[in-house]
Amino acid sequence: MASTRLLQKLAKEHGTPLFVVDHEQLRKNYAMFKKLLPRVQAYYAVKANPDPAIIRTLYKAGGSFDVASMPEFLIVYENIKDMPAKQRQDWIWDKIIYANPIKATEALEQLDQYKPLVTYDNYDEIIKIKRHAPHAGLCLRLKVPNTGAMVELSSKFGAAPGEAVDLILAADKAGLVVEGLSFHVGSQTTNFANYVAAINLAANIYKEARDRGYTKMNLLDIGGGFPAPYDATVKPFRELARTINRELDRLFPKNIQILAEPGRFMVATACTAVCKIIGKARRDGKLCYYVNDGVYHTFSGVIFDHCKYSLKAFKKGPTEICSVFGPTCDALDVISMAENLPANLERGDLLYSENIGAYSHASSTWFNGFPPAKVVHINQ
Repeated sequence: MASTRLLQKLAKEHGTPLFVVDHEQLRKNYAMFKKLLPRVQAYYAVKANPDPAIIRTLYKAGGSFDVASMPEFLIVYENIKDMPAKQRQDWIWDKIIYANPIKATEALEQLDQYKPLVTYDNYDEIIKIKRHAPHAGLCLRLKVPNTGAMVELSSKFGAAPGEAVDLILAADKAGLVVEGLSFHVGSQTTNFANYVAAINLAANIYKEARDRGYTKMNLLDIGGGFPAPYDATVKPFRELARTINRELDRLFPKNIQILAEPGRFMVATACTAVCKIIGKARRDGKLCYYVNDGVYHTFSGVIFDHCKYSLKAFKKGPTEICSVFGPTCDALDVISMAENLPANLERGDLLYSENIGAYSHASSTWFNGFPPAKVVHINQ
């Protein structure tokens, strides 16, 4: 994580708002994931932060990639610059999974030449894939418990367990190959029991598929949800890894390839936002700070990711509970209504927010004419 001195230096050099990406922290996060989950190949969820420099750093560290759109696919494909085009095409199978269960026909037609691995969760998708991407390998996404997740996904995606094997056999009958199963326990999952339930469910469906004559599956994608340490309430990743390893070793033989789709875990702690106070007022007795970044920009996760980002000041002083607003003219542009900050801050003073790398700058807009924060990379 960048030091406060470095953050102030970068803000002085580049101006604000600023989004600082620390590549050394990215490498540390990837190394921790691999060390604690040795059986699992990490497919970074590009949607968390699709910055090409992040893609390159994780690729060099040994990462694979989970994409959910053709633009994301091309970001990965075009940023593997050190591979000849033919090798990049062959590389797709082991390094990219197109993990959006519902795909546009145009995307499938573009993907087919790469013989990709794609997820699905319904009968219509089988018909679509057969017609528009017949060279794709399939991975059936299951509906699993999302209890306690910050962002719940099971109401939008996932085949019901009772129809899972029927969907596998239907794809097989259509002439497609189902390579394995996938699930997602919900984003920022602090309820580790979700993983236990999902892995056990997947093992049961593997068994049912074998009992009904389907023996071509050889992989399990355990999805994302691995929590970032936003605060002390999040249990250590080591505990989750121990739980996952136990269930995988108990239920899945070593010849089954295990994938995962960490996004937030990889990038959240690697980025820091720096903004400047542009206004100050008291409203109904409450101190209000207005800054030049907000929920239409780096703090978009407040709205879209149900995430709270703590703001800190470089200047010290007696604190009080304040409101912090973004720069736009929209009343929705509220970063926090209860931030404990020094009361002596003035226009031009800086604030910073750590652990803001995931689902933040990636969702920035130009609303009201305000541009996204400038991105600065360190320790590349």
